[in-house]
Amino acid sequence: MTTDWAAFSAAEPALAHRAENRFAAFTHHVLATLRKEGSPRTSGLEVRILAGELWLGMMPESLKARDLQRDPRFALQSNPGTEAEMQDGDVRVSGRAFEVHDPDVIARYAGEVKPPEPFHLFRTELTEVVRTFVEGDELVVEVWQPGAQLRTIRRS
Repeated sequence: MTTDWAAFSAAEPALAHRAENRFAAFTHHVLATLRKEGSPRTSGLEVRILAGELWLGMMPESLKARDLQRDPRFALQSNPGTEAEMQDGDVRVSGRAFEVHDPDVIARYAGEVKPPEPFHLFRTELTEVVRTFVEGDELVVEVWQPGAQLRTIRRS
């Protein structure tokens, strides 16, 4: 089961707000894709959350774009920054990314973001959002998946 960012945000507004803040805190984050032979590839990436969607924009013919064109599965890790900047935790998103070819959608995105052109644009479908943070002496992990209740795991 997958969903878009708007549905995730409606289901878990507090977690979505924290995740959006984490992605907005830095320009670059880490994207994991799958190479042709199946091994993981990690790459830097700018992330945008606009109009209820999590968007991934990439340079033309980049390896990460080719990976997603072949296999849409991805994992996205928010930039951890420094220890002082990690106060609200770390966010990871998993899902599938599908390239957008509709010129109107691409034009609307480009009007908002103003990326260097040309570029690849991918719309995402979420399969999991995880936030990890420290609360007192505990490590807290919040796990959200479409159609399921938010799970909170605490470890001392």
